[in-house]
Amino acid sequence: MSNVVDVVIELFTWVGLGAGILLAVAALILYVADGTWLPVRAVVEDVDDHRVVRWFDEHGGVNEAPLSPHDDARIGDADMADVFARRGSAHRMRLTRSSPLVRFVALLAAGVLGLGAVASALSIVLLFLRG
Repeated sequence: MSNVVDVVIELFTWVGLGAGILLAVAALILYVADGTWLPVRAVVEDVDDHRVVRWFDEHGGVNEAPLSPHDDARIGDADMADVFARRGSAHRMRLTRSSPLVRFVALLAAGVLGLGAVASALSIVLLFLRG
């Protein structure tokens, strides 16, 4: 029975640490690819059958982006909103500074690395308890 427990703990250790490192690298790549998002104050306006937000970028240019139904629901009836605009892109904005995908992959990497670390520590503890 103890051999089965040792094998399972060893499996969790190697899979947890290996997959956690790969996920952490993927999160880093996604973070870099996501780019820089700057906080801006945007004006919300009705245009034809949808709503758009307009803001000034760091060079003084006027930018515009349509609101998705989800973003429109989150902004509500407000005339102005604090949004984040992508540096170097004229028509990209979102309501959060960081990407939900990057956040998810980073948290998944932390959880899997934590599983690997706990399994590794448990393996060492069991090694000394049996020795």
